Amino acid sequence: MTWETTTNGILIRAQPFFLEDRSDIEAGRYVWAYQIEIENRGDQTVQLMNRYWRITDANGRAEEVYGAGVVGEQPVLAPGQSWRYTSGTPLMTPSGMMEGYYEMQNQAGEMFRALIPLFSLDSPYDTASKH
Repeated sequence: MTWETTTNGILIRAQPFFLEDRSDIEAGRYVWAYQIEIENRGDQTVQLMNRYWRITDANGRAEEVYGAGVVGEQPVLAPGQSWRYTSGTPLMTPSGMMEGYYEMQNQAGEMFRALIPLFSLDSPYDTASKH
């Protein structure tokens, strides 16, 4: 499933994938990859400066991640351009959620937040949601 949201002309699509081969179910380690696509539908060139993620597991434990760029890059997107990357996250539960925002800078040097849609991390081992 793909989730998407648009803020200030910046469309963000998120698509998570459960990674069975990277997970260790017996040890309680569940791993997901997620692909993010950022598309500039606005009329100004923008640069992704920082990221903020809130990753919540099925028990309500949340981890916050803040830092410069994504996967070591701070991409610049002209109007009409898009950029995609893949990253990942582990959890200690078979399901969870992620949400956040990117801090973007426009040509005038103004910062704004482009919201990342809330998306769920689901594995076939999540028996609670199957009742």
